[in-house]
Amino acid sequence: MVKLSKKADYGLIAVRHLSQGETGKPSSAKEIARAHGMPVELLAKVLQKLVKQGLLVSHHGAEGGYALAREASSMTAFDVIRAIEGPIFITSCVTVRGECEQAPHCTVREPLSRVNEVLAQALSSVRISDLGGGLPPLVQLEATK
Repeated sequence: MVKLSKKADYGLIAVRHLSQGETGKPSSAKEIARAHGMPVELLAKVLQKLVKQGLLVSHHGAEGGYALAREASSMTAFDVIRAIEGPIFITSCVTVRGECEQAPHCTVREPLSRVNEVLAQALSSVRISDLGGGLPPLVQLEATK
């Protein structure tokens, strides 16, 4: 099963929260955590990682907090997830160095590689500004007989 970590979930929720706030007004980790029922310590670590990856900026002082580093419409779910999780691979054999002893006779590497590409494309097509709205399906799946 492909599953995002709690850190990725919290990162997406926090970035969406920041995209909905007053333009230019930062929010503290405590404010975001309280608004969404998240543990503030874990959220603070996630926010710091997003700052380090250039998706957020932090402001110090009494009126400080976190703000988006760029417009929500130019930031994708894939950007946020990758910043927190690192590269996303559904199986180790689709990584750059993903060789295993099954490689010479493996029949699933290429199909899984394509699934990985579709997943990355789907996540890249979801802008932060689109999160929370009623969106059409990202991928049309066809039933096979």
